[in-house]
Amino acid sequence: MSRRVRRKVARKGKEKVVLPCYPEIEEEVSGSVQNWIVDWTSLPDDTVIQLFSCLNYRDRASLSSTCKTWRVLGISPCLWTSLDLRAHKCNDAMAASLAARCVNLQKLRFRGAESADAILHLQARNLREISGDYCRKITDATLSVIVARHEALESLQLGPDFCERISSDAIKAIAICCPKLKKLRLSGIRDVHADAIIALTKHCQNLTDIGFIDCLNIDEMALGNVLSVRFLSVAGTSNMKWGVVSHLWHKLPNLTGLDVSRTDIGSAAVSRLLSSSQSLKVLCALNCPVLEDDTNFAPRKYKNKLLLARFTEIMKEIAFLLVDITKKGKNMFLDWRNSKNKDKSLDDIMTWIEWILSHTLLRIAESNQQGLDVFWLKQGASLLLNLMQSSQEDVQERAATGLATFVVIDDENASIDCGRAEAVMRDGGIRLLLNLAKSWREGLQSEAAKAIANLSVNANVAKAVAEEGGINILAGLARSMNRLVAEEAAGGLWNLSVGEEHKGAIAEAGGVKALVDLIFKWSSGGDGVLERAAGALANLAADDKCSTEVAVAGGVQALVMLARNCKFEGVQEQAARALANLAAHGDSNSNNAAVGQEAGALEALVQLTQSPHEGVRQEAAGALWNLSFDDRNREAIAAAGGVEALVALAQGCSNASPGLQERAAGALWGLSVSEANSIAIGREGGVVPLIALARSEAADVHETAAGALWNLAFNPGNALRIVEEGGVPALVNLCSSSVSKMARFMAALALAYMFDGRMDEFALIGTSSESISKSVSLDGSRRMALKHIEAFVLTFSDQQTFSAAAASSAPAALAQVTEGARIQEAGHLRCSGAEIGRFVTMLRNPSSVLKACAAFALLQFTIPGGRHAMHHASLMQNAGAARVLRAAAAAATAPLEAKIFARIVLRNLEHHHIEPSL
Repeated sequence: MSRRVRRKVARKGKEKVVLPCYPEIEEEVSGSVQNWIVDWTSLPDDTVIQLFSCLNYRDRASLSSTCKTWRVLGISPCLWTSLDLRAHKCNDAMAASLAARCVNLQKLRFRGAESADAILHLQARNLREISGDYCRKITDATLSVIVARHEALESLQLGPDFCERISSDAIKAIAICCPKLKKLRLSGIRDVHADAIIALTKHCQNLTDIGFIDCLNIDEMALGNVLSVRFLSVAGTSNMKWGVVSHLWHKLPNLTGLDVSRTDIGSAAVSRLLSSSQSLKVLCALNCPVLEDDTNFAPRKYKNKLLLARFTEIMKEIAFLLVDITKKGKNMFLDWRNSKNKDKSLDDIMTWIEWILSHTLLRIAESNQQGLDVFWLKQGASLLLNLMQSSQEDVQERAATGLATFVVIDDENASIDCGRAEAVMRDGGIRLLLNLAKSWREGLQSEAAKAIANLSVNANVAKAVAEEGGINILAGLARSMNRLVAEEAAGGLWNLSVGEEHKGAIAEAGGVKALVDLIFKWSSGGDGVLERAAGALANLAADDKCSTEVAVAGGVQALVMLARNCKFEGVQEQAARALANLAAHGDSNSNNAAVGQEAGALEALVQLTQSPHEGVRQEAAGALWNLSFDDRNREAIAAAGGVEALVALAQGCSNASPGLQERAAGALWGLSVSEANSIAIGREGGVVPLIALARSEAADVHETAAGALWNLAFNPGNALRIVEEGGVPALVNLCSSSVSKMARFMAALALAYMFDGRMDEFALIGTSSESISKSVSLDGSRRMALKHIEAFVLTFSDQQTFSAAAASSAPAALAQVTEGARIQEAGHLRCSGAEIGRFVTMLRNPSSVLKACAAFALLQFTIPGGRHAMHHASLMQNAGAARVLRAAAAAATAPLEAKIFARIVLRNLEHHHIEPSL
């Protein structure tokens, strides 16, 4: 029914539980510790009852169970005059267990057909008001039995979703069984026939408030004979005969308020109703296209009559009803509530206006209609904020839901209208919403948290929420035992955690532990709350410090459990993303290893790469990529079938998003660090899809594909496969034209591996079985490769700077060359001893191009400040690199680039205090 934005980017110890704690009653306790003992059971009965009245039903029952005295007080009739079951799965057994408390129950709210069926077991014969939503599956039979058992009913409301299985027969049953009925509001009835309306007229002579909302057909003539009606809404109803309406309904002697919003009423009917009706005071016609498009209609003031429409100033119209307080400010509703001059007739009108406006504004927001920006910014947002301060709980809820909904432009892409969001913020909406979120009423908590979550997609609103204390409030709500409240609170933390500046505050507020606990608490049957909790943890895990807190709070176990067991793709995607982010801090904490060691984690992620949903595949591949940086994880992923799964993923993602392509190639890059995995990837057919990905238009995909091919090319068998499958032109293209320096660098290194002579020796023994029939000119490929390697290296070789460096051994000259040749991202690459040894050997290669390329590569790997520079310098010492570098630097036949780069590498080794080997 309503839309929500879903965004993609605690410390353990002894815990002592005294009493349930809620945001609305939390206070910071300061001062010295009291040394006396409080005997809670000695509190006066009326104090305990007052305390109970501030708790929801679940916690009231829990607290009642602590002692016999409180058990008796907990079932006091005054505590059970109203009951809201919407957040609970109310079946027959639950209803029967509550029956003893419901003898004096007067007001009931429920959700869904199962709860409707269970109402009878409450045995609340004195019910005065019933309100239900999610009523699509409620039948005539169920509704007829309910009203037959509650003949004292004065108010029945079902909606706002459509009551598709309720017909006029049920309305007749309501009329016959409930003679005291004063208010009847039903949504989405297909046909409201004349006989049903006549039955209401005959049997319910106190019926003053009727709403047949979003119906298909209504008998207008019969409705025009309900003489008792004061307030009538046919909002959203189709197929109305407005000629009949305007000629009949103006004769209704008591009709005070009429709502025709979201219908096709025209100006003629509106004019006749306002001019002819003696009793009508308010006509609401919001979002009526025919009326709004009539350029000839000029709304004029009718004595003591208001027209509420998009083209009128609604708050000023309402002010005419409040003559004595028109100068008190913008919030006419608040002025009315605070007025000392009470007028029951006026109160009835204002209460009805609040209800119909909240309903219609929510419906308009849900439709996501184009062309309403001016209305929302000038009137709609302000109206919703005013309605949030209503004394009617359902009006407050709908207003909060309206705020959550009207800012959303595109739910799937998590897009909101920034202008609308900031309009809410400017008018004080954040504080109002946070105050609602602190209410003990769970319905208000849920809808307010949803609005805060959606508005917080805007960075300025998120900042305001944090400054107003919203993070602590949401963290508190995330601990709620009410799943709907916890779900919306987790959504708020998810959106707030997008901002780097809020992550620490969420952790300090206990949000990390609350989110982890949510996953364990709702591990089954709570897909919405699980997705939001996992999404928030994924954002938090991207921060180094917060990622440690997530692990300490049990987040690794919780997220792996979701990846293994949950079947909902949204949860799978966020759980995999969270694990990927946890594993991304391998240099600063042990989370990478911890994820890999969690039972079933790697197997689950490998399995998720085969998901039918692209987002799940992408995040699973990203997680495996990050995890593959750990040596043990790398081999364990391969043992779990990761090579085969990732090759299959790469083969199937030629038309996928760049994000999936990048991660698929990245995961293969990570696995191929191991030569055994590299060989397995080549054998499984991984070369062809990686070559295809190297031809991508996305620079990020260039980098990962080039990195994977570089690793694969270290093995001569794979190198030959790359040549045979047309990989040389793809790598040459990357080397010469990619916008990514890293992609160009690694493509050049891959080509250097392929043509440093080792592949030639392998080719002499025999080609791979997959390519026996293919004839490839290695000489032609070699010439092409060397030409582009040379061109690549020369792009980092300024001749003037190099000449100055050749003429002088001054450090400043070499430093200038280094700065011009530096590829910043190359400092993150980590090479093995075998790879370093291969580049050292390449310095002796007869090809001057390969000598220069090898010296250039070793320069990148040893530049001071690089993440792995010390590691590479140590490997070079083990390989006896200093002697070879000196020889290269002094060789008369070596190119200038090779000489200068070799001198710089020697200087780098000295910087790292590596003694030259003689």
